[in-house]
Amino acid sequence: MSADDVVELPRAFSGQRLDWRDLPAHVRRRIADLAGSQVSAETSATSGFSPGFVAVLELADGSAVFVKAVSPRENPASPDLARAEIRIVGSLPDEVSAPRLLWWHDDGEWVITGWEAVHGRTPQIPWRPEELSAVLTSVDALGELRPRPGHTLRPTPEALVEDFTGWQKLSGAGRAALGRLSDGLGELGLWSTQHLDDLVRWEREAPPVLAGDHLVHGDLRSDNIMLDEHHRVWFIDWPHASVGAPWLDLAFLLPSVAAEGGGDPAELFAARPVAQGVPTDDLRAALVGLAGWFAWSSLQPDPPGIPNLRTFQQAQAGATLRWLHTLA
Repeated sequence: MSADDVVELPRAFSGQRLDWRDLPAHVRRRIADLAGSQVSAETSATSGFSPGFVAVLELADGSAVFVKAVSPRENPASPDLARAEIRIVGSLPDEVSAPRLLWWHDDGEWVITGWEAVHGRTPQIPWRPEELSAVLTSVDALGELRPRPGHTLRPTPEALVEDFTGWQKLSGAGRAALGRLSDGLGELGLWSTQHLDDLVRWEREAPPVLAGDHLVHGDLRSDNIMLDEHHRVWFIDWPHASVGAPWLDLAFLLPSVAAEGGGDPAELFAARPVAQGVPTDDLRAALVGLAGWFAWSSLQPDPPGIPNLRTFQQAQAGATLRWLHTLA
């Protein structure tokens, strides 16, 4: 990969988050009650998509807590995603490198969650080799984990069955949608329209290859990864977790890694223990499903409160198609 191929993906964060003073008084009081101390300072998070309140709060007793507070006013989907994450974290095994949920509150409008505060940062972009190595080693370890016994996670094929229909939707959407895709993705978009029948066929093969009994984060990318001061890797934001094939998180992460200067995704995938023995046809089907979801989503209207989401999804579609093109 040349320097010209390195593109920093559009930032998920739009700069439109709520500050502490923007929260209703009753929400601020509830957070202080749940935290057990008054808030003395805040440090707003600058990654992720949530348009609500997302910050590390320093407390008067000297402790800290990471707080997310969302309501339908900022984005109608945000509260349900927060509720999904509350449900899901109870199924995560102790070994997973994820912040602990300390407390939560749901009054039907505001959903508030308080998490163990991880003092760190997202990986530097373009990727540093030592940080990428640490992250990929942690992704290997994640691929070995299974949810807690009696977990409530959905099977990955069930969780993604509707999302992984993007090419099927595009095939019935008409010339205008395909033209917009080609305009947005250039040669990769043109290649997609020329091979649309193949993409639809491969996409239909995706659900069975996603199956398994391992923990799947389902949304790994650089802004959902933290590196703390001890060089430990943390995976954050779990509302899309499911139970499926152990190599999926690696495969779904690598297109964005490649676009952000981390190297060739095929070489990175082949070198990892969790990817050993994965048939090329299975990998291709999973990437087709992922690329189709990004491509179709990128053509939809902007969701409330997240004005740069569609640009981000278009770039992710291009990054996935660039790898997929080598497997077709």
